[in-house]
Amino acid sequence: MTRRSVEPPLRHVLVVGRLAWGGLLLLAPGLPLRPLGPGTATAVGTLRVLGARHIVQAAATGARPTPRVFAAGAAVDAIHSLTALALAAVDRRQRPAALANAVVAAGWAALGVAVARQGGTP
Repeated sequence: MTRRSVEPPLRHVLVVGRLAWGGLLLLAPGLPLRPLGPGTATAVGTLRVLGARHIVQAAATGARPTPRVFAAGAAVDAIHSLTALALAAVDRRQRPAALANAVVAAGWAALGVAVARQGGTP
């Protein structure tokens, strides 16, 4: 057996991982907030909206797993990361959560770029 036949393609990791992450944010937004302190109602609501966005993005990339779709998703994640960094720069109270959010979004962006470079669909 080759390594490729044992491990799922990176695109599957991205789609399933994003779907799981989106589900967590949508259904249990307090869990990722817990290490950062008590979550405000605004933070919980924001994470639920973000979770829904991740689920929609996972569905889009799963339905049409082309390099262009993965690259577009990576661009959305990169923009999200940059806006979270901007929030961290201007709002001291939100800084810990915004920085954590920026790191996670940058990770999704990097993974999306890697999948786009692989060609998306095998």
